[in-house]
Amino acid sequence: MTELAVGAPVLTGPGIEMSAQGVYAERVVLPETAVLRRPASVDAVTGAAAWLTYTTAYGALLETAGLRPGDHVLITGASSGVGTAAIQVARRIGAIPLATTRTEEKRERLLELGAAEVIVTGGSAPETVAKEVKRLTGGNGAEVIFDAIGGPGFGALGEALAPGGSLVVYGWLDTRPAEIPRNWPFTLHAYANLILTNTPAGRRRSTSFLNAGLADGGFRPVVGEVLDGLDRIQDAHRLMESNRHTGKIVVRV
Repeated sequence: MTELAVGAPVLTGPGIEMSAQGVYAERVVLPETAVLRRPASVDAVTGAAAWLTYTTAYGALLETAGLRPGDHVLITGASSGVGTAAIQVARRIGAIPLATTRTEEKRERLLELGAAEVIVTGGSAPETVAKEVKRLTGGNGAEVIFDAIGGPGFGALGEALAPGGSLVVYGWLDTRPAEIPRNWPFTLHAYANLILTNTPAGRRRSTSFLNAGLADGGFRPVVGEVLDGLDRIQDAHRLMESNRHTGKIVVRV
């Protein structure tokens, strides 16, 4: 038996195997565990942008890194869906989010979402970003770094970490080999959201956290653009590759 009735508003959640259960379609078949009730206050577009982004930020920052009130967290690639969610998750618990983005155009939007400071990297070396983080934190560094990039700059980025802090890697936008930072002691985590959300307890905690934020307005999923129709899928991928957007791209069918 399922708690969902025919016609109930839903959103897709954990455990979708993209090679077998893709959702580029007007009708899809998914496991019961991958379908969650959508709160009444959340429309379909917002729901499509919410689950993966916020549960990834929750699992990585709170359950894995142990982010605490008053901690500084450096969020790289902060204009992404997960990055924008991470800013809001950090703010919700009283932590201080420092964001990086490549262009000046995205800076104001990240400040509006709650970033305490935004570092526009442009062509700056990771060493420069690390020095700026140290300056913004009074020389201490960030207690947590939440990194989506990896690559050769990973080692230098680690210099922004406070002694004994946690560095969480959740993506590899730069697929080149990464060097481990040398400013020990710190804890390095390679985070995969399925480790949390494939378990009943993990789904319960992450979904409860998400729903609480959606219900009281603390979480505002950022949708960069909505495209109508399956024939716009190619346009959605082109936009994603261009990196011009902030937040999630949603295709409505």
